[in-house]
Amino acid sequence: MKIDVGSIDDVVSLNAQIPEFNQNKLLKEKITERVRDKQHLVLVARLDGLLIGYKVGYQYSADTFYSWLGAVLPEYRGRGVATKLREFQESWAKNNGYRELEVKSMNQFPAMLNLLISSGYHIYGYQEGCIKGAGKILFSKKLV
Repeated sequence: MKIDVGSIDDVVSLNAQIPEFNQNKLLKEKITERVRDKQHLVLVARLDGLLIGYKVGYQYSADTFYSWLGAVLPEYRGRGVATKLREFQESWAKNNGYRELEVKSMNQFPAMLNLLISSGYHIYGYQEGCIKGAGKILFSKKLV
């Protein structure tokens, strides 16, 4: 498996294959607008040249990097893909002067919650959703 800098087109293509996202297409324009004028990082995981996962983050503040989006194709889960993407992103953020990483997740993604907690992220809050069960759990991790 290889972790590389990828493109927004890579993310859109992979995202369309993630069943948990209800085929709610992640528009290229939405990603582009979110990262515009911010330092950002788009990562992809490849296995034998095939795109199998992604992670997108951007500068949230002068010392905080926000890990916004990420997913791994179902048939490649449980193989350490998300861990490799997370480790690369954390290392990149630290090397680029960020002191903290923040991420949000939801109860409907228990594997991600477990990955974050087992990787040293701490829960610091909860953001209510517009419907019951759609709230987000807020995590942070110090990088220094």
